[in-house]
Amino acid sequence: MNKRIIAILDHRQATSPALVPVDMRAPIGMLRDTLARPLHDLRISVTDRCNFRCVYCMPKDVFDKDYQFMPHASLLSFEEITRLARQFVAHGVEKIRLTGGEPLLRKHIERLIEMLSRLRTPDGRDVDLTLTTNGTLLPQKAQSLKDAGLKRVTVSLDALDDANFKRMNDVDFPVERVLEGLDAAHAAGLGPIKINMVVKKGMNEHEILPMARHFKNSPFILRFIEYMDVGSSNGWRMDEVVPSSEVVHRISTEMPLQAIDANYSGETAQRWRYRDGGGEIGVISSVTQAFCQDCSRARLSTEGKVYTCLFATRGHDLRELLRSGRSDAEIAGAIAGIWQARGDRYSELRSEMAADSANATRPKVEMSYIGG
Repeated sequence: MNKRIIAILDHRQATSPALVPVDMRAPIGMLRDTLARPLHDLRISVTDRCNFRCVYCMPKDVFDKDYQFMPHASLLSFEEITRLARQFVAHGVEKIRLTGGEPLLRKHIERLIEMLSRLRTPDGRDVDLTLTTNGTLLPQKAQSLKDAGLKRVTVSLDALDDANFKRMNDVDFPVERVLEGLDAAHAAGLGPIKINMVVKKGMNEHEILPMARHFKNSPFILRFIEYMDVGSSNGWRMDEVVPSSEVVHRISTEMPLQAIDANYSGETAQRWRYRDGGGEIGVISSVTQAFCQDCSRARLSTEGKVYTCLFATRGHDLRELLRSGRSDAEIAGAIAGIWQARGDRYSELRSEMAADSANATRPKVEMSYIGG
């Protein structure tokens, strides 16, 4: 068995739950972590399954036909997800993003969206409810998602050339079907729609300009993501990263760009607009320009563990609290204790951690387990 397969098989053990601090005295309301970062975003993984085998996320040599995904009983129910989300919103979360795996593979996902869409912030505002998808099921589901209360979608699309797109998704899925999904989402009003392109050197960096040309002057916002060292299965190497600065330079040389302000503090993407008014792009630079200092995101895994960093090695088990009869107040206290103890800044410390052999070999949680 090769090392990559061993790493992925070990990742659930490596991410076994920490003891959750259940403290009835923990404050309610807005929270700050040890670096004074607020809790603003919650990303909820609703399934660990996906119908793609993207080389940077769920490579086929690891996630093969014999791979054991979680049994249904291990997954949080929609009622459990909503109960936890309600406590997160009470603590300051204003944006909830549903992820996977591929979230549209979760049966009756519209019912969960309808339940979450009823949540309100303490001052009575709607929660910004979004979803990230590979787009394969959007042609048939976009309108029902909108009707259920979903605000927006983000669609992953790593290439326009069909052969290259199939090489990236590794399941022979045609790019035309994803483009149809984008059109369906736009027609349903699930916008502004963002498109995420993970750029991996030697595989799809030649698609940067074609993607920019295609989506310029369109309703869609294209974002370029540096290939990241998430998990232990994708064989990540620094020399396969295309820095965001290079992406911006390539595009701006042909289609001049100008930097613009973030939409809100803690936004992951740096925003650029076309000087001729042709829309905007974004770049997410978690490898070369770490944004840990503004990170305000918690992640809830498919089986109910909270992770306070995308690159975490361990989660905090909230499912156990739910299923052992703990009260809402106790669960709220646990969430507060977790966030107030948070000090994660992996991307800022990446270089020195790489030099530490213990950290370099310690498995991290897989992206497919907690979403992007």
